[in-house]
Amino acid sequence: MEKDELPPEIRKQGVANGYKLIDDKAILEIWRKNRKGVQYKDKTSGIILMGAVDNILSNGKKLVVLDYKTRGYPLKEDTAEHYQAQLDIYNFLLRENGYDTVDYAYLLFYHPEKVLDNGDVVFNTDLVKINTNAENGSKVFRKAIKILESNKAPESSRDCKFCKYLKEGGSS
Repeated sequence: MEKDELPPEIRKQGVANGYKLIDDKAILEIWRKNRKGVQYKDKTSGIILMGAVDNILSNGKKLVVLDYKTRGYPLKEDTAEHYQAQLDIYNFLLRENGYDTVDYAYLLFYHPEKVLDNGDVVFNTDLVKINTNAENGSKVFRKAIKILESNKAPESSRDCKFCKYLKEGGSS
């Protein structure tokens, strides 16, 4: 970043053409902080939604979210799908703050390949482009506001392992 270059893992994946890191390093520093991040305050409820991004690329005048993930094993076919809501919300937050964004984001996954004799870990990287939808991010936020403002707990899902755990009395 200090060299105004894309991370080598991105360049290696062939994404360098037309992309660069955002110019405003001061705003990126704020957006990366867990207690600050990119924020949006709902005008009706006053509830604040925030998300701390890992990195932001620009492609022309549009912003592109770049999120880093570390895992202990290679990707599965559906791995990137688990981050859909997060990326939709990041796009929603950026747009609500007046920024143009593209309708996709990048996930850069790191997973260990081997451990060297000196203890250093060599990582493989996988770059995944995932389509995003800021409107879906808005819907997730609105649903969360409804739940927060409600006097009763939301319905549990039949597929939720945590709900099942609670129904069974918390025994494993």
